[in-house]
Amino acid sequence: MDKEVETAIYEELESNTVRCGVCPRRCTIKEGQSGFCRVRQNRGGKLVSLVYGRAVSYGVDPIEKKPLFHFAPGSRAFSIATMGCNLRCDFCQNFRISQEWKDIEGEDLPPKEAIKKAKMHDCDGIAYTYTEPTVFLEYAHDTMKSSESLYNVFVSNGYITEEAVDYVVPYLDAINVDLKGDADFYRRHCNVPDPEPIFDALKILSKRNILVEVTNLLIPGENDSEAHIRERVEWIMKNLGEDTPVHFSRFKPDYRMKNKKPTPISTLEKAIKIAENCGLNYVYSGNVPGHKSESTFCPNCGELVIKRHGFTVEEFKLKESMECHNCSEKIFIEGERWIPEKLFKG
Repeated sequence: MDKEVETAIYEELESNTVRCGVCPRRCTIKEGQSGFCRVRQNRGGKLVSLVYGRAVSYGVDPIEKKPLFHFAPGSRAFSIATMGCNLRCDFCQNFRISQEWKDIEGEDLPPKEAIKKAKMHDCDGIAYTYTEPTVFLEYAHDTMKSSESLYNVFVSNGYITEEAVDYVVPYLDAINVDLKGDADFYRRHCNVPDPEPIFDALKILSKRNILVEVTNLLIPGENDSEAHIRERVEWIMKNLGEDTPVHFSRFKPDYRMKNKKPTPISTLEKAIKIAENCGLNYVYSGNVPGHKSESTFCPNCGELVIKRHGFTVEEFKLKESMECHNCSEKIFIEGERWIPEKLFKG
């Protein structure tokens, strides 16, 4: 789209300078310059989005790929991304569209067309993903606002302000936030001076009636020690609750971390055991297709209730009331109305 779209959350300062308010960097941007994300630019004292309606990537994904395991299992999400990001992660697997680009690219896909494509592909909802949706907040907001019967989910790094959260919350159904590590890890590997706003955003989201799932990519020698894992898990337990789904994901060498080895499966299993011992009810592994920990088990009786292989739901043993088939324990699942009916017939 050639039309400039003014962004929703910024301040006008002196001398045609503006201050962006969507992420905690709160970039002060002079005339003609862009913020850290490179996709929000000061033009004539107004902050405009350079990526509104410009989808650099889109496609159909199972909701489990986000990963969201406790929202509308078995459903299909139409995934959208634009260029840009407000972090600079050394291990990013989408670095070509998040960081390493010169000119903004993307196909014209305004909100109404995105919704039309989602329905054309028999999707149940829309996921704002691949890059960081915070940097294309207005595009996501307008699409969500018009999405009618479709659900809306974010896959985010969580580096977002309370104002930006409040801007999208009325239309957001679920979010997966990548909680990467401690303060030192964020500084060394993500160019984040202080990650506290990420923890604040998680607490805010959990209080806004949004389903929150957390992913933690475990990188050997960087954030995978027992102490680091336990610290993150205990924070989740205290601030988000025991039913918060947590995904420990296997690292694959990429971008500026090609010298690292893949995460040993034993490390993931150790993290899962720590999390379960701390009291979390739903803990999963990621990027290990076929592992037992991809599936959901009843926290009361231990029975298998959702069997997954990769991103596919193979068995669904929940009643329509989302209760365990064996003991009738209520299982934490949201987005029931988008769960495919065929799953209940298995």
